[in-house]
Amino acid sequence: MSHAEHALPAPQTPKVPTVRTHHGDAFTDDYEWLRDKDSPAVRAHLQDENAYAEAVTANQEPLREAIFNEIKARTVETDLSVPARKRGWWYFTRTAEGSQYAIHCRVAATDTGDLAADWTPPAIEAGVAIAGEQVLLDGNKEAEGKPFFSLGGMAVSEDGTLLAYAQDNAGDERFTLRLKDLATGALLPDTIENVFYGLVFSPDGTRVFYTVVDESWRPHQIKAHTLGTDPETDVVIFQEDDPGMWLGFDLSADRTELLVSIGNSEYSETLTLDLADERAVPVMLVSREHRILHTADPVTLEGRRAYVITHDRKALNNMVSLLRADQLALPYAQQRWDTVIEHRDTVKVEGTAATATHLVISVRKDTTERIQVLPLAGLGTESQLPAVEPAFDEELYTCSLANAELEAPMIRLSYTSDFTPARVYDYTLADGTLSLRKQTRVNNYDPANYRATREWATAADGTRIPLTILRRADITNESPNPVLVYGYGSYEMSMDPGFGIPRLSLLDRGVVFVIAHVRGGGELGRQWYLDGKKLTKKNTFTDFVDATRHLLETGWADPARIVALGGSAGGLLMGAVANLAPQLYAGIIAQVPFVDALTSILDPDLPLSALEWEEWGNPIEDKDVYDYMKSYSPYENVAALPYPRIAAVTSLNDTRVLYVEPAKWVAKLREETTGSAPIVMKIEMDGGHGGASGRYEGWKTRAWDYAFALDTLGLNPEGA
Repeated sequence: MSHAEHALPAPQTPKVPTVRTHHGDAFTDDYEWLRDKDSPAVRAHLQDENAYAEAVTANQEPLREAIFNEIKARTVETDLSVPARKRGWWYFTRTAEGSQYAIHCRVAATDTGDLAADWTPPAIEAGVAIAGEQVLLDGNKEAEGKPFFSLGGMAVSEDGTLLAYAQDNAGDERFTLRLKDLATGALLPDTIENVFYGLVFSPDGTRVFYTVVDESWRPHQIKAHTLGTDPETDVVIFQEDDPGMWLGFDLSADRTELLVSIGNSEYSETLTLDLADERAVPVMLVSREHRILHTADPVTLEGRRAYVITHDRKALNNMVSLLRADQLALPYAQQRWDTVIEHRDTVKVEGTAATATHLVISVRKDTTERIQVLPLAGLGTESQLPAVEPAFDEELYTCSLANAELEAPMIRLSYTSDFTPARVYDYTLADGTLSLRKQTRVNNYDPANYRATREWATAADGTRIPLTILRRADITNESPNPVLVYGYGSYEMSMDPGFGIPRLSLLDRGVVFVIAHVRGGGELGRQWYLDGKKLTKKNTFTDFVDATRHLLETGWADPARIVALGGSAGGLLMGAVANLAPQLYAGIIAQVPFVDALTSILDPDLPLSALEWEEWGNPIEDKDVYDYMKSYSPYENVAALPYPRIAAVTSLNDTRVLYVEPAKWVAKLREETTGSAPIVMKIEMDGGHGGASGRYEGWKTRAWDYAFALDTLGLNPEGA
């Protein structure tokens, strides 16, 4: 990090002891005062942290600029998405060179009676307007003069005349809902503040449905706004009062039902609302009383309504059943759930979607996400046909459903792998034909120059941990290499294969990029997740350390040149491994890190805290959970250890992981470390959980992180 690291002394964080007492345990917290976001002293301290981080990393600025320019040069900046048909329109987005945000557009579709032709997207050129093209929303114009811009949802009315959209201009994910007349371009007077993600119009276009968060930032109400009325009179369609449950909704494929979903990571509830009847109230579909984690998709079979349920009822990795509407009136124990997809120990069913003729099933097999297709004819009966899976020529890839319209003869698939830029396919349901609609272009890129392979590390308890090893084709483990190890391992989220332009800047400089698929994620099914949550959470951390040791033992990694990277819950992972094995890493980058987990979850009034009990346990009610969390929560376990270089990257307005967590952690690390490596915090003062908004700002953020990693690995030309 060169002589610049001593150009400015690290900020001195005053100690203001406060005592947190639970279950007879008193913990003295010297830095809790940093939580007061509006305090001038806190603001000044955060500015000092930014100044220190800037001084320490000043020699990385040319490298950051080089990485940013490489990302920019490889990106085809003037581009567009493949048009997707919804009712009588083709919808698509454009991006333009020099512009931060997407432009949302549409063009009228034609109906000739030839389904294949009518559902084949029109040929549209990047940067070239076409006759009849309408701009629905230009993100660049919306963002003008604002410190931040993000969309939280868009919806077009059934007749195509109205647009509802929600935007965030602070980064705190509290959105303002607006309505636009698409014929005139004029905004309607209706404006609703502090809405959450998700928007849906009623079939007649007179109402728009949205969600509202409570004081702890938990979505707890679904409301209906009647156009032209005072938002203060908006009707609450459903309210969820359990602080441990998350509320949301989806629109049925035929756009006649609003599916209300309430749940956590262990069980859920679904109700259905008839959108054709303004007086309708939600009707119970599957109650939370049964403690089933599930999702539901309405279908019509032989003119009768039914629900396809993906669920874990006696099925750890989920199965798919058919519940006919006439069964809903029966007691749960008497309902007939006809099997569509049986439970399998080696395949996790993630969910379904439906067209008028087929069921689309998302599954996870051999760690990766795939799509299977099943005709609705005979569904749930002996005449049901077997599911068909589109085949691809790579071992490690991600294939997911991008769009399935009810009346369409085809479905839209997204495909990518670690070295295959995103592709868009249309899959014809009748005969299984795959039509490539787009291969994302990347400048100055040849996939033959890179390799992605799978290896398996062995944990201390004998568990095999999958690793994805990415590198230049000419790099092997015959001699040790600089390595960046990435991990997440929470919420059953899987780190799936996917192409990323920024990562190439690391690989081209000889870095081996390794993804450790540790327990707590979902790569190997539900049990993989269960073995890394609550009272087994430490497996996530020890798996990462064991994965790192595997890289050393197999010759991939130079012992003096390993950097660890993770964000959010992966930032918790970074904090934990820093305490467990600081000697293994030359540096650690923790993005928006959840490093003061116990303090946050002990306060149910903080954003999302009560919802987190199903992931980590409830330390308020359960002393065993409290003791277990305290034994690994990074902030409480900072000790007199030789910590490596550490960068904590955060945002002032992040609602998911408050800035105070990394601020406290960094102060404690500096106080305790026995090493001399600098510990910095970079805070985005106008950003949210994802950092600053806009694609160029996102590239700059990634360039900052990667330059820090390269400098730590001894690959900065400007280094000392």
